[in-house]
Amino acid sequence: QVRLVESGGGLVQPGGSLRLSCVVSGFTFSSYAMSWYRQAPGKERELVATITSAGVGINYADSVKGRFTISRDNAKNTVYLQMNSLKPEDTAVYYCKAIRVRASDYWGQGTQVTVSS
Repeated sequence: QVRLVESGGGLVQPGGSLRLSCVVSGFTFSSYAMSWYRQAPGKERELVATITSAGVGINYADSVKGRFTISRDNAKNTVYLQMNSLKPEDTAVYYCKAIRVRASDYWGQGTQVTVSS
């Protein structure tokens, strides 16, 4: 019933751009803060960006500041991650997450981003 579906990943050259989307259903999207995470092979999953329920508060990992932008459209139950000036080290599976208090967070299945020449 609860679904978080990421899309928009793919293969892109260094310096290129991609926009990821995460469409959610089965819960009141506008009440939840949302995050994007990523995980590269052999590495720990890392937090990329977080946005509060109304979009007022935003935070980024140092590695993506100035290059990535998180946003949301509560009318469309969608959170976005605009990725510019992509680097090979951005290659990873990207996941979206709905933050819950005193309960397990909701996770999507992930979408692959590959940055390579």
